[in-house]
Order: sequence, then structure tokens, then C-alpha cells
Amino acid sequence: MGAGHGHDESVVNAAQHHRGRLWAAFALLAALMLVEAAAAFRTGSLALLSDAGHMFTDVLGIGMALAAITATRRAGHDPQRTFGLYRLEVLAALANAVLLSGVAVYVVVEAVGRFGDPPEVLAGPMLAVAVLGLLANVAAFALLRPGARESINLQGAYLEVLGDLLGSLGVIAAALLITFTGWWWTDPLVAVAIGVFILPRTWRLGRAAVRILVQAAPEHLQVTAV
Repeated sequence: MGAGHGHDESVVNAAQHHRGRLWAAFALLAALMLVEAAAAFRTGSLALLSDAGHMFTDVLGIGMALAAITATRRAGHDPQRTFGLYRLEVLAALANAVLLSGVAVYVVVEAVGRFGDPPEVLAGPMLAVAVLGLLANVAAFALLRPGARESINLQGAYLEVLGDLLGSLGVIAAALLITFTGWWWTDPLVAVAIGVFILPRTWRLGRAAVRILVQAAPEHLQVTAV
């Protein structure tokens, strides 16, 4: 009992240790999410809108991570609440995976519908906002990376930001191609690429969270050998 409780405390302390970094990433990405969403409607870019949607899940995911950390912190002051509330962190990671999957499917379906008649987009503002998004994601990536190996919740937020960082690069590429070639179909193409990139990562994160919730043995551990 003592050893198990100590392990749970170490997991919670790891998340608590990086709470300040989570708050910084949350504020930064929330501000850029609003800018990207407004710019997506202004420019007509689906790629930018998909990046804003992915950034929304980043913000929501980090918000849930902070909520889980706060809940587990309060649980430590209540003797009636033992290690069970620590699983809120794992539930938050699972919720992140579900939300990201929904966004990815929506973007792919919407983008496929645009291939036949892709609308014109304002490539200049699209490029400027995508560069800002890239810089914000690089900063958030650096903030979350130290805690990604210590907490599955922080790992979920870290993976979301990593995917969004690559998505921003895709939006920048689309904006440049539209500017210099006039290939409007690159906008929905990048949107599809972002959606397809998200899905495998969310599957792995969701699978890891479910394995923890059902108390399955770690995949690298051979139970029969033990």
C-alpha cells in the first residue's frame, strides 16, 4: 500500500511541477487560436480553420490537464479521497484523444467536399497568421516537452501541440503555393493532411489511456515472464 501510494504521489507531483508551464502554454495558444479562427473566416482558408480547430483542442486539452491537476491537488487534502481522483488525469488524456479524432474527421470530410470547386483564399493574411501560429506552437512545444515523459496528461497536451506545429507548417506551405502558383486546391489538400496526421496519434494516446483505466499491464512487460 505504501509503495503504491508513493508511486501515485510521484505521478501527481510530476504534473504539479509543470503547472506553471501549462498555464503559460494555455494563455499563448488561446490567444493565437482566436486570431487564427478570425483569420480563417476572413481569408476563406479551410487549412487555417483546421489549424485553428486543432489549436482549440490544444487549449481545451491543456485546460483539462490543469483542471485534473487542481482536482488531484485538492484530493490530497481530503482523507476520504485517495488515489482514485488521480485518474482524472488519465480521463483528461482520453477526452483529448476523442476530441482530436472528431476534429480530424470533420476536417477531412469538409476538405474532400472542396476539391471539386476550391474557393479562392487570401494567401497573404493566411501566411502571416500561420507564421504566428507556428511561433506560438514552437514556444508551447518547448514549454511542455520537459513534462511529457513524466505524465500521460502532459504527454497528451504535448502531442497535440506537436501535431499543431506541423499543421502550421502545412498551412504556411499552402499559403506560399497559392501565392506563387495559384493552386487553390492546396488549401483543402493541406487540411486533409492535417486531419490524417492527427488520427494515428490520437489512437495511440487514447489506447494508452484506456489501458491504464482498465489496469492492463504495460505493453513492454511480459507478465508470464514475471
